[in-house]
Amino acid sequence: MIARRSVGRVTSAELLIDAFDRIRGVVRAAVSGLSPDQLAWRPDDDANSIAWLVWHLTRIQDDHIAGVAGTDQAWTTAGWADRFDLPFTPGSTGYGHGPADVAAVRVGADLLLGYHDVTHERTVAYLTGVTDADLPSVVDRNWDPPVTLAVRLVSVVSDDLQHAGQAAYVRGLLERR
Repeated sequence: MIARRSVGRVTSAELLIDAFDRIRGVVRAAVSGLSPDQLAWRPDDDANSIAWLVWHLTRIQDDHIAGVAGTDQAWTTAGWADRFDLPFTPGSTGYGHGPADVAAVRVGADLLLGYHDVTHERTVAYLTGVTDADLPSVVDRNWDPPVTLAVRLVSVVSDDLQHAGQAAYVRGLLERR
């Protein structure tokens, strides 16, 4: 946690790394010790599973961080897509998925956490080199107004925290059945 590590000025990069560390902690708590059947459990047929939520939040992080870093995604270049063997195109991040797509994500905890850990490490490695002066840089002109690096990074943190919290909630429901 930032407050425990720093006494002086905290950089934006340190703050962002702390946020991604917290996401990783929630993901680990939501996934660890569960079987593939438990990870795929959904409160009803239209709800998201822990497996889909964690896969999706990690895909978004991998996709968006690789985009701003100018690198390839771990999903497509480090063999994760092959290991997961999902019935989606390699570029799929889960955006627009329906109930049948959610049900198709049936994997083990080690696989989910392995992919998340690699993505987290790549994220931290990128953020270590980000300076406050980099944050106003435009990274996506497809929006009005154009998206800056700061907005993109906060967007990923926000999306990831929401989905990690949802996964933790689903785990709570699962454990109380």
